[in-house]
Amino acid sequence: MSTPNKAMSTVRIDAWLWAIRAYKTRSAATAACRAHHVRLNDDVVKPSQTIVPGDTIRIRLSGFERVLEVTQLIAKRVGAEAAARCYRDHTPPRPVMPSLGIPQRDRGKGRPTKKDRREMEKLRGMR
Repeated sequence: MSTPNKAMSTVRIDAWLWAIRAYKTRSAATAACRAHHVRLNDDVVKPSQTIVPGDTIRIRLSGFERVLEVTQLIAKRVGAEAAARCYRDHTPPRPVMPSLGIPQRDRGKGRPTKKDRREMEKLRGMR
């Protein structure tokens, strides 16, 4: 098992994001940088931008933003536990969607009958 190299001075941001498992492939990390989904210390970066320990990286994934602080540099992909030691996650918790109280049909119950449809319309205020 390889461990993160502590002697490295700089690493490309796309390689580091791939190595810590933020993206599945290095090309996906590169594409995210080019699409301005990655910010380094609140500045838009190119994939070739180098990082150093102490930098703050903001990544936009699936409509949410992750905030990572670089603690260690790695250029090659390592195990999940070793990768997690290379950053501190300062991501705020995701907001919880409120329940709307709309009843759901049981899965596998089939197509609603005419009576079921009328009841659903009554609940929605359509009748």
